[in-house]
Amino acid sequence: MKRWLALLPLVVLVGLAMLFAGWALNRDPAYKPDALVGQPVPETVLPMLTGDVAGPGQVDIRTAGVGRPMLVNVFASWCAPCRIEHPALMALKDQGIAIVGIAYKDEPAATREFLDELGDPFSMVLVDAEGQAGLDLGIAGVPETYAVDAYGRVVAKHTGPLTDAADVRRLVDALNDPAERP
Repeated sequence: MKRWLALLPLVVLVGLAMLFAGWALNRDPAYKPDALVGQPVPETVLPMLTGDVAGPGQVDIRTAGVGRPMLVNVFASWCAPCRIEHPALMALKDQGIAIVGIAYKDEPAATREFLDELGDPFSMVLVDAEGQAGLDLGIAGVPETYAVDAYGRVVAKHTGPLTDAADVRRLVDALNDPAERP
């Protein structure tokens, strides 16, 4: 019996190695997290957050910027990294950067409470209660931020919380770069 207990860690390690090998072999090498960069924002119509409810108004993400560059930030009230990045979004708002928020798989009342507590950096908040926009955008999780030019094309993307000034600058510079136009 003691011999089996001594071999247990080895059996667990072999099992984990097999699990990792299976994951690595089934992983899609063509998956690119920045696949939307250079592409139009997917046409996805979502209800706007009005007070603490979704709707009645609806907006297509692609046209949410009304012909102006914008950042699209996918966030949720239940997301701890979203709280961490929130001061950076507030600073961007203070600089006059338009930010459209997409509340991903969140209850509208919880989203409103989150924004009332921390401040509202968004020019509008869209409610993605079912996660459809998340699927259309191909997000890996929240938060994710997309820089979208005036033509509705994704020009840069950041996955994770915006905490590094260099990452924030890269997104803002991508919004203002006139070099790439359709």
